[in-house]
Amino acid sequence: MPIISAPQEFNAEDLYVDLNAVIGSPLHLKCEGFNFTGSVKLKAAVEMVEAAERDGLLGPDSVLVESSSGNLGVALSVIAASKGYRFVCVTDSRCNLASKRLMEALGATVYTVTEPAADGGFLGARLAHVRRLCEEDKRYVWLNQYANPGNWRAHYRWTARAVDRSFPALDVLFVGAGTTGTLMGCARWFKEHRPTVRIVAVDSVGSVTFGHPPAPRMIPGLGTGVRPQLLDESFVDDVLLVPETDTVRMCHRLAARGFLFGGSTGTVVSGATAWLAEHGTPETTAVAIAPDLGERYLDTVYHATWVQGVYGADALATASLT
Repeated sequence: MPIISAPQEFNAEDLYVDLNAVIGSPLHLKCEGFNFTGSVKLKAAVEMVEAAERDGLLGPDSVLVESSSGNLGVALSVIAASKGYRFVCVTDSRCNLASKRLMEALGATVYTVTEPAADGGFLGARLAHVRRLCEEDKRYVWLNQYANPGNWRAHYRWTARAVDRSFPALDVLFVGAGTTGTLMGCARWFKEHRPTVRIVAVDSVGSVTFGHPPAPRMIPGLGTGVRPQLLDESFVDDVLLVPETDTVRMCHRLAARGFLFGGSTGTVVSGATAWLAEHGTPETTAVAIAPDLGERYLDTVYHATWVQGVYGADALATASLT
């Protein structure tokens, strides 16, 4: 029985769901939401904060500040509360209300950007606000998840090794692309230690991460309006783009079998299902990273009125198919 004294000390590292019975493909889902932050972002938050402490960037009067669409903001709220730091999260109107309330409950200050920037959309506007805060007050310390090597190192150290430990015969790994921290950490590790493993990045339609044209996106998590500085495409074998309607339908398909996952997970599983249908065999050993759980999406992805208002009356037409 684990006994902990700080929230960051607990993470269910080796929990997987066999989705073969749900999607008809040989796919194991690595569940990263079973910790006190509710998402994979716990690892990056710990790594970046502890690196800033080692580098002497954080002092008693420091205020952590970060741009986040939700999950990293929650993770940093947990770590800041545990370590006694103040934290300001700069988010935008797409952030789930549940995530905002959770951050505030943990003592964080949440600033919501309501207008996208002409260049870079909502992310560009969030980054501009963070930079202004840091210029105006030197107490602010921006971890910058989009360029901080601690973001990918966390997954190089922990996530990739955990997958390898559980699946020594792995053929293909599916990883969602947001800041690309999880993607780059896992891809770097496997290219160094298990180069035969195929790394497939899953992104959202409308994201500019891999050079595709921007378009409106309503589900936070994956995708960007500004290309992440961490990304090195030489480590990625394939890129899949998933429309948000497919994300929603996959989330509902999983929920119909009792698995309530977040929007990022729905995107990754939808992309992995399509890839395996074309390239996989019954003998393929495949793993996908599930970044978070679904409770924070109850008012959006799992709310029929919201879904139909955003994507149209037919958005859930095939959600119940198995």
